[in-house]
Amino acid sequence: MPLSKNQTPPAGIPQDVDGLLRLAAQSMFDVLARSTEGMMVIDRNHRVVWISEGYKRFLPALGFNDEHEFVGKRVEDVVPNTQMLQVLENGKPVLVDLLTNKAGTFLVSRLPLRNDAGEVIGALGLVLLDHPETTMQPLIQKFARLQQELEDTRRQLAAQRRPKYTIASFIGASPAALEVKRQARRVAQTDSTVLLLGETGTGKELMAHAIHSASRRAHRPLVGVNIAAVPETLLEAEFFGVAPGAYTGAERKGRDGKFKLADGGTLFLDEIGDMPLALQSKLLRVLQEQEVEPLGSNTVLRVDVRVIAATSRDLAAMVAAGQFRADLYYRLNVLPIRVPALRERLDDIEALAEALGEDIARRSGMPQKLLSPDAIEWLMQQPWPGNIRELRNTLEQVSLMSDDMQLTAGHFQGGAVAPAATAAAAAAAPSPQPAAPAVTTAQAVAPLPELIEALERDAITRALQATGGNRMAAARLLQISRASLYERLARWPDLEVQLSDNA
Repeated sequence: MPLSKNQTPPAGIPQDVDGLLRLAAQSMFDVLARSTEGMMVIDRNHRVVWISEGYKRFLPALGFNDEHEFVGKRVEDVVPNTQMLQVLENGKPVLVDLLTNKAGTFLVSRLPLRNDAGEVIGALGLVLLDHPETTMQPLIQKFARLQQELEDTRRQLAAQRRPKYTIASFIGASPAALEVKRQARRVAQTDSTVLLLGETGTGKELMAHAIHSASRRAHRPLVGVNIAAVPETLLEAEFFGVAPGAYTGAERKGRDGKFKLADGGTLFLDEIGDMPLALQSKLLRVLQEQEVEPLGSNTVLRVDVRVIAATSRDLAAMVAAGQFRADLYYRLNVLPIRVPALRERLDDIEALAEALGEDIARRSGMPQKLLSPDAIEWLMQQPWPGNIRELRNTLEQVSLMSDDMQLTAGHFQGGAVAPAATAAAAAAAPSPQPAAPAVTTAQAVAPLPELIEALERDAITRALQATGGNRMAAARLLQISRASLYERLARWPDLEVQLSDNA
């Protein structure tokens, strides 16, 4: 369109509006290139296609030697905390913003780039100031305060989602228990997906906590989802989150999904075999691409999440029956760990019963009940289809229903032992050891430490004889810790020799 007759343009200025606009855009770009600290252009695919000479001085701080290592990469992979993707998605410029990353704190602008059809085909990022704190102190202080509040909130959330257990929490020294703990330590050193297999009640959730706590992600959140406990209609929102106002009744501010909450940490998917087929394909994409798209949003969010899945079902059989996607199964089954059933590690029952008894006593506020050798023997003869969860239930039930401080096999077989059973047990019991001779007056005036040591030695001898040499059971009878018993036995090495000779 030509200029009006009353306008006399200076020499060299284009005679049409389009030419003027092109000249203005070129002049503005040249001014920005000279006056700004640095510029960057990315394309629609998030790739960096150009950086200015000024921007090159930031590359070493970002971890790059030259522009050839930087240009061509996705901007979110090379510039931490960048918001350029938002400009690509919504096409709206960000005229003034603060950006903080490894290279420092910068005052920046971000502008969308459009083609002749008005479509966003890229974005231009400008570093206006590389030391904004020198001229914009109030804004920088406010920004720093908000950042500190954000970090404090993140630390509080991480503390709330701290793992409850370590690998040492998986009690047992049987070959099966030692092998599963060895595997857990091995996989904890990687970021690959772990699949925990085993019957219900074997300790799969404990093992998931243990793997997370031994990994490099231990300082980041551990987020758990029991898929079987969430209604099928809510699972997608639970996993991927909800955009603000995505549907009637949705929260105005939106809601983060479990993948977003677990960003940088671990997501534990319990009962993965109960996941609906429709959602399995979406989970597969997240595992492959490490990207989530909240419900009702067109924005894709990148996440860094390590997934630990668990199931008590036979996933291979479900794949064969068409009830579980084969591709998702292969994606989950990268590092499988089978948690053994309790009947496969009966040697651990005594240690498990002691640890569970301590926890039951702590939670109930009652003294810990001791288990007699025949009670331990009875526990080891049971099939335990409910595994450790069933063992705990049995111990808690008998402990709370009995007033006796020592629990025998009779307590577990049918509640408190009846008088007749007590008499029969007494008749079948081995003959009591001869009573210790009475202490004479001459002995009574011996030094007190010697008397105490003689009494302790005699009591430990009797306890070991009564339990057939079982140290753990003897410690329970004496109501002392195993460590205390071992300490005393170390002082009297001849005591165990005598006991073995008598046996």
